[in-house]
Amino acid sequence: MIVTKLSKIATVAIFGVTYFAVAIGRLPGFKLDRAGAAFVGASLMIAVGLLPLPDAYRAIDFDTITLLLGVMIVVAYLRLSGLLDFASRTIIRHARHPPILLSAIVVFSGILSAFLVNDAICLAVTPLVLELAVRANRNPIPYLLAVAMASNVGSVATITGNPQNMIIGTLSHISYAGFVRALWPIAGLGLVVTALIIMLAYPSELWCWDRLDDDLPMVRANKVQMIHSGLTCAGMISAFFAGIVPARAAIAASAVLLLNRRIDCARVFQEIQWTLLLMFVGLFIVIAGVERSVLTRPVLAAIGRLHLHNVTVLSLVTAVLSNLVSNVPAVLALKPFVSSFPNQQTGWLTIAMTSTLAGNFTLLGSVANLIVAQLAQARGVTIAFWDYFKVGAPLTILTIALGLLILNSTIAAHHIAVY
Repeated sequence: MIVTKLSKIATVAIFGVTYFAVAIGRLPGFKLDRAGAAFVGASLMIAVGLLPLPDAYRAIDFDTITLLLGVMIVVAYLRLSGLLDFASRTIIRHARHPPILLSAIVVFSGILSAFLVNDAICLAVTPLVLELAVRANRNPIPYLLAVAMASNVGSVATITGNPQNMIIGTLSHISYAGFVRALWPIAGLGLVVTALIIMLAYPSELWCWDRLDDDLPMVRANKVQMIHSGLTCAGMISAFFAGIVPARAAIAASAVLLLNRRIDCARVFQEIQWTLLLMFVGLFIVIAGVERSVLTRPVLAAIGRLHLHNVTVLSLVTAVLSNLVSNVPAVLALKPFVSSFPNQQTGWLTIAMTSTLAGNFTLLGSVANLIVAQLAQARGVTIAFWDYFKVGAPLTILTIALGLLILNSTIAAHHIAVY
């Protein structure tokens, strides 16, 4: 009995410290970032005997890790081949007026983020938007907000839009097409709302028809490599919709691209966010330790009385948790409870929608936001907390409210297919 209580205390302590470090981005007093904190937490779960090593191995969802790695490699080739840069410049340089430019940025960022990891889209588009704004002598803030917020909203639509959706896609067994069928209307309407709210927040910049005369210069790119990476990416997405397991399709596409005579694979591997993969592995093990030692049937029954199966309650809890510890840790923390829901697919879709849209609430709400802010800061443009919050807070509340209405009606009207 004493051993059991000590095990629970140790498990809760490791979980609490790990999630605290993940939430604030570091462990105070140590040079330990989010990935390091997750790895240490997982190591302690194993080292002190809270989770046997074979169980730790089984806790790691290798389908999610494989899917994320495969998509990262595909996106790396899209960037290194120049295709993302070429497409971005082509679209942005033809948007000759502020409201058209904003709309183009929202649509382009949103659509690309729906099929590729939103963080990568922010990395590719942000420098171009900054360059155009500076050359045209415009206020860059609303256009930068459009990149960050539209990439978050657009990524709602698919399993491959962001890391948390990849986890949910694997755990829920919802098919790629079924996921899109349920959530694309939310993403589409959300992009419209994003553009409208930004326009309302910056009327002097956006409610005008000034001509943007400065073109972005086109850059040199290898056409063969652009075609190769573009066709491979299109084939991967087609395979997703055809019902092939996303992890298998993504890793196959990455293998096709790695068989390359022009782009050194070492450059590709430098583009991979290895620390994100490590954080995933660590958090999978930490959550498994909590499930084993703490989440007993009485505990689950007590939590069940909070009515988490209700989509409104679940959405509220997910939104709050996502802003406290970030969206990926929030999804993994909610994983043990979804299995008790009468309709698990509805629960997973609600979590996917809310954890993603909640990322727009503050500047710290998602990695995509931080990427845009950091790239802007490096070029002398500061996105203040209030600049983001005055748009992000109402956008988050409105899109989640609309999302709940759409999700309920969509699930009632369609059968969500599974693998």
